[in-house]
Amino acid sequence: MPGNTFGAVFRVTTAGESHGPGNVCIVDGCPPGLELSVDDLRPDLDRRRPGQSKLVTQRKEADEPQILSGVFEGRTTGTPIAILIPNADQRSRDYDDIKDKYRPGHADYTFDAKYGRRDYRGGGRSSARETNVRVAAAAIAKKLLRQAHGIEIVGYVKQIGDIVADIRSPEQVTLDQVEATPVRCPDPIAAPRMIERIEQVRQDQDSIGGVSELVAINVPAGWGEPVFDKLKADLGKAMFSLPAVLGVEYGVGFGCAQLRGSENNDIFIREGENVTTRTNRHGGMLGGISSGLPIVLRCAIKPTSSLSKPQETVTRGGEPTTIRTKGRHDPCLLPRFVPMGEAMMALVLADHMLRQRLMNG
Repeated sequence: MPGNTFGAVFRVTTAGESHGPGNVCIVDGCPPGLELSVDDLRPDLDRRRPGQSKLVTQRKEADEPQILSGVFEGRTTGTPIAILIPNADQRSRDYDDIKDKYRPGHADYTFDAKYGRRDYRGGGRSSARETNVRVAAAAIAKKLLRQAHGIEIVGYVKQIGDIVADIRSPEQVTLDQVEATPVRCPDPIAAPRMIERIEQVRQDQDSIGGVSELVAINVPAGWGEPVFDKLKADLGKAMFSLPAVLGVEYGVGFGCAQLRGSENNDIFIREGENVTTRTNRHGGMLGGISSGLPIVLRCAIKPTSSLSKPQETVTRGGEPTTIRTKGRHDPCLLPRFVPMGEAMMALVLADHMLRQRLMNG
């Protein structure tokens, strides 16, 4: 009921707040025998952590994971895997003078409406700080997917404001191309312009949004359930569970509204011993079930709500006031969103891989 667990077979439960002692996750359903150590978790955690460039929040967190259970002699045991990531650089004092004010764009009011109380330090449970343990859990999912089917998941920044990257073949984008710039955009022409735009809004004490594209290759055909647990439905829920996501589309997405059926349909063809389609406007899913083509989806990410410039708001008592949010915040969420989006895609795919095994033996 409380909604802190995600997945049906590969299940992840998280706990923790932005300014608490740390964040923890329990990964249940991981098969036994998978080689696993903290070295498997560190690469994506380093990509997600704060303070990695001037484009993101300057909070300094090492995000060093600790595996507390579920691994023995370097391999998973099949029992729950517990992972702890301590918080080390909280500045709770930054929030003392706004504890009774509602920050525009944040969950302050809705948390009060739901619980009658809230942790005002950095948003508490609603903070994106919670996603570090999701990324750690997804490192396990990525390893399972890679070893079982050679599945690779790559995310990148597609758009910042009105600057759109030219990505002709999403399935050919590599991690090295993404990580070549701090903005995580593989387009060498658009990336410098994006960096300049983010720096401009930072100097203006403002923020900016954009779009991240996520791609999974080598996903076999047949994953996903045909009604309520469609693969596209679970991916949509996964992405919307992340802070700041305001829209999700896959394949041609909202572009389908401008097309006729004859233009939108992907024509089936035979390729060697396999059936496939000539194009991939369906984004790798038909009827909510994977088609064997690359899964391609996009998330629209809103501008960071916390601004150092004054904004109008009200207090908990409804009195008009102004608010200026102190602390260290991302002028653009996109660069650090990329590993978070990859993580949620990996958790969904690992869950459906195991569900498919259970169904078909």
